[in-house]
Amino acid sequence: MTKASSLDDFLAGSTFAVAGASKDRSKYGNMVLRCYLQHGYKAYPLHPAVPEIEGLATSPSLAALPEAVHGVSIITPPSITESVIDEAIRLGIRHLWIQPGAEHPAAIARAQAAGINVIHGGPCLMVVLGFDDDAP
Repeated sequence: MTKASSLDDFLAGSTFAVAGASKDRSKYGNMVLRCYLQHGYKAYPLHPAVPEIEGLATSPSLAALPEAVHGVSIITPPSITESVIDEAIRLGIRHLWIQPGAEHPAAIARAQAAGINVIHGGPCLMVVLGFDDDAP
């Protein structure tokens, strides 16, 4: 699969989760969440301790989401990325976008071996879709 078709397949969905979502608007986990919202996607923030981000209720894990998601953006430290990827594999989630700096090579290899569309090593979702930091 080419990188362009991987991106197209990922973005063909309408519902996503953001692992590593943050209340801090200067953090990438917050900006990726807002980027989805700016482009009309439904996005669920994942955070184990914060009850809401950007007015949206958070879920502590992928399994706790109120509905199935098409894909997951991952903006977490690599050790957390590994557990998110393993949970995504168990749940049958077919699309992962691992933002630069969040990569866990062994977990990426497991996801690819499971047939999951894994985008990693760049580009950033915010560059591909376009992000306006000044938008609400």
